[in-house]
Amino acid sequence: MPDYRLPYGKTHLTFTLPAGLDVQLLAPREVPAAADPLAEVARALDRSPFPRTREGPAPDLSPFPSPLRGGVTVSPFPRREEPVLSRSKEPVLSRSKGGRGVRSAAVAINDKTRLVPHEQLLPPLLARLEALGLPRAAITLVIATGTHLPMRPDEYGQVIPAGILGRYPVVCHNVEDEASLVYRGQTAAGTPVWVNRAFAEADLRIVVGNIEPHQFAGFSGGVKTAAIGLTGKATIHHNHAMMTEPGAEIGRYDGNPVRQDIEEIGRLIGVHYALNAVLNGHKQIVHALAGDPVEVMQAGIPQVRTLCQVDVPTAFDLMLVSPGGYPKDINLYQAQKALGHATLVMKPGGAVILAAACPEGTGSASYERWMLAEGMTSYGAVFERFRREGFQVGPHKAFQIARDASRVRVLFKTEMAPDFVRRLLLTPISDPNVALAQVLYELPPDTRIGVMPWANATIPVLKTN
Repeated sequence: MPDYRLPYGKTHLTFTLPAGLDVQLLAPREVPAAADPLAEVARALDRSPFPRTREGPAPDLSPFPSPLRGGVTVSPFPRREEPVLSRSKEPVLSRSKGGRGVRSAAVAINDKTRLVPHEQLLPPLLARLEALGLPRAAITLVIATGTHLPMRPDEYGQVIPAGILGRYPVVCHNVEDEASLVYRGQTAAGTPVWVNRAFAEADLRIVVGNIEPHQFAGFSGGVKTAAIGLTGKATIHHNHAMMTEPGAEIGRYDGNPVRQDIEEIGRLIGVHYALNAVLNGHKQIVHALAGDPVEVMQAGIPQVRTLCQVDVPTAFDLMLVSPGGYPKDINLYQAQKALGHATLVMKPGGAVILAAACPEGTGSASYERWMLAEGMTSYGAVFERFRREGFQVGPHKAFQIARDASRVRVLFKTEMAPDFVRRLLLTPISDPNVALAQVLYELPPDTRIGVMPWANATIPVLKTN
């Protein structure tokens, strides 16, 4: 009988399926990593030098070109009168050229919930910043947490390589600290843009991250590290409230209202430069891309689609799914994304066995309070309260889970306490193979089964005739 291994925390779970069943594996394509990841990053940086500023740290607020090369477009933004960066591809003014040039830089990096290869992305980037004449004390690493809990200083080593930690200033974003934010205007969609002061006031503002699928922003990457990761509650709240609008879906960039708003947030913040990686299923760098944030997205998205999109000819009765192990299943806030991806290709009334360790629980105190309140005893109650109270970051996870779990039966293998899981309106299981056997017993012999070991990095597309 064939076995299937699903990542679970920092280990794996093995599922055994009877022979002869109709099983499809949904996973990113197997592609080799770059032979020399550091050299790949260096090449990307050298192909796209930092932009050249004028007299001061003026944000580039000119509209993005549309349509863009690479088959993805972004809607044009309203023109503004603020001064802009030169579009010259010459490097930032160095000391040898005179003038004010750049005296400080801020580099936005991801927090512990994102597996970004900082050990390969940061050294070449920081070396080039120092080559501009910037002292290390003028180069700040800003950890982008979005609405996640801030990382403690003793956790910084989880995202900052040992050879870098302690040599540069580090600021961790705290969305609750409104005094640390500065206002940068409003997007065409009405999103108020509040951003971390340490990032906003640097002369040169750089974002580092991965380009990968996102369940309602289409793709992560580009300005998103700062435009969501370093902004205030009001900014994130207004942007994420568009997740229920048409076009806000995994794998969609063109016409995605959430992603288009993110691009404009990034322009209002004045993100000058992006360094992004495209990873394979083993989280190794396949390609590195650097330069103008939107140009990075336009080049990277087709590569990610090629790696991550899986066509599904017929919907599934049963799905075995994992977010991809740690840190994708560090908490339910992250693990929910796997459920959302799986249900895109499920038959109504089917079953999903979700394997997510969630060692840090739900990952959202506001979601917990919302779900544990009196009256939250059914998905209908969740929908009614969400409709009545309106969108809120944190409780939006309750809506997403209820939306998916009301369509399919969700059996949840996790390290969270069973009684607590039940209060979240999910069904806990202790032995996933026992649960699997029970589900198979209830399903017909021609059951169609999907196995998605790295769901958060997989774009399943149901093909219709």
